[in-house]
Amino acid sequence: MRRRELLLAPTALVRAPAVRAQQEAMPVIGFLGVSSLKKMGGGVLLDFKRGLTETGYVEDHNVRIEYRWAEDYYDRLPALAMELVQQQVKVLAPGSPAALPAKAATTIIPVVFMVGSDPVQLGLVASLNRPDGNLTGFAYLNDEIAPKRLELLHDFIPAARSIALQVNPA
Repeated sequence: MRRRELLLAPTALVRAPAVRAQQEAMPVIGFLGVSSLKKMGGGVLLDFKRGLTETGYVEDHNVRIEYRWAEDYYDRLPALAMELVQQQVKVLAPGSPAALPAKAATTIIPVVFMVGSDPVQLGLVASLNRPDGNLTGFAYLNDEIAPKRLELLHDFIPAARSIALQVNPA
């Protein structure tokens, strides 16, 4: 080893942890998905990433996303939520059925949910105007538009005698 290399080696060793610390300082979002990446690859996940980008957050550039997938096994959601909390993510982003396990996992980390029904009725927030606690988000409020959808379906197929609806009770 040459003299110059010997003198520069300690500097490199001191800088290496600093570089690692800068990389670790990147905020981490915990994304808690009910199904799988394969099923969620489009739609909501793309919209989620697009929304982040529109607000200046680009995955693996200035924000990291830790994904946890329940693979349609809802009983896995509480453990997956707790795993993200233990990693001390900066915010949790659960899908609809994952919002309650995310709420149960933390009272400190912000939880930004997406749900298909009334978050007050689900017990996620105290009220829409003042959600309180560490939860906020948005709701599709499908309950309010379901009658209109049924009316439109009847308009399209007026001869239909019966209509079936498949729902996930969880």
